[in-house]
Amino acid sequence: MLLCLMKVAGKDKASSKLLEVKETKVKGHETIKVFRVALPAALSGTSNDKIRVYTVYTHAQVPHPQEITQLEQQLVQIRTNLYHYSPYNTRKQSVKVLLSSSKIESYSKEPKPVSESGKEIKYGPYQDIPPFTAIPLSVHFENSSPFLTVTNLLRWIEVSHWGNIAFEETIDIAHTGSKLKGTFSRLDYQRGLTSKSAVADFKTHLPASAKDIYYRDEIGNISSSHVRKILNAVEVEIKPRFPLFGGWKTHYILGYNSPSADFLLKSGGNFVLQTRVVDHIYANQVIDKATVKIILPEGSTNIEIHAPFKVKRLPDEKHYTYLDFSGRPVVVLELENLVDEHTQPIQIKYAYDRMHLFFEPLLVITSFALLFAVVIVYVRFDFSIAKSKKE
Repeated sequence: MLLCLMKVAGKDKASSKLLEVKETKVKGHETIKVFRVALPAALSGTSNDKIRVYTVYTHAQVPHPQEITQLEQQLVQIRTNLYHYSPYNTRKQSVKVLLSSSKIESYSKEPKPVSESGKEIKYGPYQDIPPFTAIPLSVHFENSSPFLTVTNLLRWIEVSHWGNIAFEETIDIAHTGSKLKGTFSRLDYQRGLTSKSAVADFKTHLPASAKDIYYRDEIGNISSSHVRKILNAVEVEIKPRFPLFGGWKTHYILGYNSPSADFLLKSGGNFVLQTRVVDHIYANQVIDKATVKIILPEGSTNIEIHAPFKVKRLPDEKHYTYLDFSGRPVVVLELENLVDEHTQPIQIKYAYDRMHLFFEPLLVITSFALLFAVVIVYVRFDFSIAKSKKE
């Protein structure tokens, strides 16, 4: 089973402030991923504090069985640790498992006490749990949620100081739930006799200032999509050319423009681009791999990246378009295992001399001036071989 830890956050329950979280190591348990949380104040022998630890995992629900027919519903299985995996002694612990369905095939009934009620399974309370204690927990239940996964995402962000920022995403998306067994019946699908886990459409949220939106694939524009304004966002209904069943995948391109005033800030002699590293593609999204390429104006220097989470910066590239002389610097970021909580803004700080704005207009003006000068000189010369006859 592939179980990936995507996001860890700590919050002080009294003030609701996010706490600083850093990855660390524990001697004797170097292979285990451990995080250090900075408390708002030091604890004495008699004091206590309450913190809320929030973690997100992906690929934790495994389809079981791996294949189903078009008419069957999807069952999944979770296998994880029952106890809170901690380097400290735990005096008291209770576990509550909230499921998406009350149709439960089986679940772990040890250690007791254990109780089940509808979509909820309760374990504990348990007393005096030693550090790094692991007890397997398994739950097998029906989950008809669409198991969409973005297997690969290439995101382009092109910055222009003439008032526009262009965004374009090339997305490979797959249904990673139970694979479709047997043939697909369009008639049964139209009559609604199909698995609830099949995906007919999903909704992508873009910035509120998004305009000139396009949605296409290799064949061309996909006209079945719909766009509407919602609170603080633009919602795009993405409807593939065919419904997605388990094991099926699709590929498409989504792009739009936005005013640079919404993303570009002036900071002293530098500029700061503040934008999300990825957009909200669909609810409860999972992105296995993402490559983000940010094209800055020609002449940009001293480029710095500031992100609220770990990103891998690859060597910068060059991008050439019309009238470029030395090429535009391209910041390349590589990220893996992204979820909804990663739709946070990152900052790209760079130095840029505004005199570069006039380079391309001056180049065009100079080119036309030279062309007109050549034409004027040309029409004033006589290049004929024979002499003209005198009257």
